[in-house]
Amino acid sequence: MEAMPSGTGAEEPLAGLVLPEDEPQAASWRAERITDVAAVIAERIGPRRGRPAIVAVDGRSAGGKTTLTVRLQAAAETIGLSVAVVHTDDVAWYESFFGWAPLMSDGVLVPLHAGLGVRYRPSAWVDRGREGAIEVPASVDLVLLEGVGASRRELTGFLDLSVWVQSDFVEAERRGLVRDATLGVNGDEDETREFWDLWMSEELPFLAADRPWERATLVVAGTPVIPLAEDELAVADPVT
Repeated sequence: MEAMPSGTGAEEPLAGLVLPEDEPQAASWRAERITDVAAVIAERIGPRRGRPAIVAVDGRSAGGKTTLTVRLQAAAETIGLSVAVVHTDDVAWYESFFGWAPLMSDGVLVPLHAGLGVRYRPSAWVDRGREGAIEVPASVDLVLLEGVGASRRELTGFLDLSVWVQSDFVEAERRGLVRDATLGVNGDEDETREFWDLWMSEELPFLAADRPWERATLVVAGTPVIPLAEDELAVADPVT
C-alpha cells in the first residue's frame, strides 16, 4: 500500500492499545483529514465500472466502525460521490452471529456486482414481520459495508478495498455495554452483560481465525491513540 498523505497531528501514540493477543498493534499512527482519506479511497477505487465500488469497514464490536462509516459517508459525499451504507447486522438479524456470509453475497453483493440495484428482505425479516428492506440504488458510486466481519474471507472477492478499525479492547467493551444498556436492546444491565459475553465467545475466535486486519488496505483507530482535530482520523498502514 502506498503511503497516505502526510497529516498534521502527532505521530507518537498516547498509549498502547489493549488488544487480543492474536491481533498485532498498528504502529506510526498519523493524523489525516477525513476528506483526504475519502479522496484517497476514491482514487484507489478508480472510475465507476458499471457498478458501485464496495468498501468494507470492519472491526471489533463497539470499536468505532459505525461512527467512522458515518464520517466517511459524509466526507465522500463532500467530494462528489453518492454513497449507500449496508450494515452486516441487518443481514445477520436473527441469524447466527457469523453465519450470514451467503445471505450477504447472494442478497446484496452479487446483484451489486451485476450492476443491479438491491431491495433485499432476508428470510428472518419476512418470518418475523420486520418492515422495510435493505435497499441500495444501482446508481450509487460507493457502498460502505459496515460491521464485524464485513471484510471476512468469504466476501473478499466482492470488495474493492477494506478498512480495519483498530480499537482498545477494554474501552470498546465499556462503550458497548453502556450503549446497549442505554438502548435496552438486550434487556437490563445483567442481560446486557450476558449477551455481550455470549457474543464475544463467538466474535473472538471468529476474528482470530479470519484475521481481517491482514487484508486491510487501511487501518483507522477507533479509540484515541494520538491527538486529533475534529476533522481528522488516526491512520496507520496495514498490520501483519
